[in-house]
Amino acid sequence: MSNLAVSLGCCAYDRTRAIFDGRAAIKGCDVICDPIEPEEAFHRAFKFQEFDISELSLSSHMMTTSRGENEYVGVPAFVSRLFRHSGIYIRTDRGIEGPASLAGKTIGLPEYQITANVWIRGMLHDDYGVKPSDIHWRSGGLEDPGREERSPLNLPPEIDLTPIAGDRTLSEMLAEGELDAVFSARAPSCYLQGAPNIDRLFPDFRDVERDYFRRTGIFPVMHIIGVRKSLAEAHPWLPVNVYNAFVEAKRLCMSELGQIGHLFASLPWGVADFQDAQALMGEDYWRYGVTENRPELEALTRYSFEQGLSARKLVPEDLFAAPVLDLFKI
Repeated sequence: MSNLAVSLGCCAYDRTRAIFDGRAAIKGCDVICDPIEPEEAFHRAFKFQEFDISELSLSSHMMTTSRGENEYVGVPAFVSRLFRHSGIYIRTDRGIEGPASLAGKTIGLPEYQITANVWIRGMLHDDYGVKPSDIHWRSGGLEDPGREERSPLNLPPEIDLTPIAGDRTLSEMLAEGELDAVFSARAPSCYLQGAPNIDRLFPDFRDVERDYFRRTGIFPVMHIIGVRKSLAEAHPWLPVNVYNAFVEAKRLCMSELGQIGHLFASLPWGVADFQDAQALMGEDYWRYGVTENRPELEALTRYSFEQGLSARKLVPEDLFAAPVLDLFKI
């Protein structure tokens, strides 16, 4: 019997690279790999369903799942995770002295629905009392004009969200003082270029994020892997085999990160940083699986509903293919 031919659209992270080079095979499949940036994978998956297996924005996956409109079923391989206190860029000449000062400000974001911004808004509400309705939101491309939401929104009326002009970018508007702040997964070029009066809200973000983890135990999840729903229905074994391959790829990555005899990552103290992360967050700090990530998934499903993105309050099990929720154990 021949293998099933499937296409994969995903970023070639260190934790996914073994799938691309064949060391971590998806059993029963011949995989056509397309190593692409996450934003491109999301655009092509949610708008055109181009890939059989795709990296997905967890926020967009939640939103479309809550409406019964998603063409993918999830696999709990969280290929992207990141603390997001570092993603708030402000004008330092607007009297923003802390998170509470963001209330009443005009803030740009590439898309309201991107997972990074759901986490930032949730954290601001939970920890500092700033609600999404307290802010005037302006959406558009960070560096390229004309960016739009990848999936349609249906927000509550109290949310003030307006697209910026189609020939403008958030970075230039922040630099020119037309925005008070920008929330973004990527750093705006004006910040990277040292434009005056631009800084992070939390310049000491590593300390702030460590404190957040100590208080909450949460390491925010950003992206998952999705399998085309029609393909999973035709081949029920596929989601678990996909999950197992991503688990194996991560295992190989973590083994390499700990190698001190020769460095797999081009960082002089990468092994020490790896050990520091394990000391703070646990040996398997980049954990996969639904049960293992229930605090993160409960928080994000709550944020998505509270922020008007999800049409109903989801539970984590709603997001994933049934077979990956009940894996074989010896």
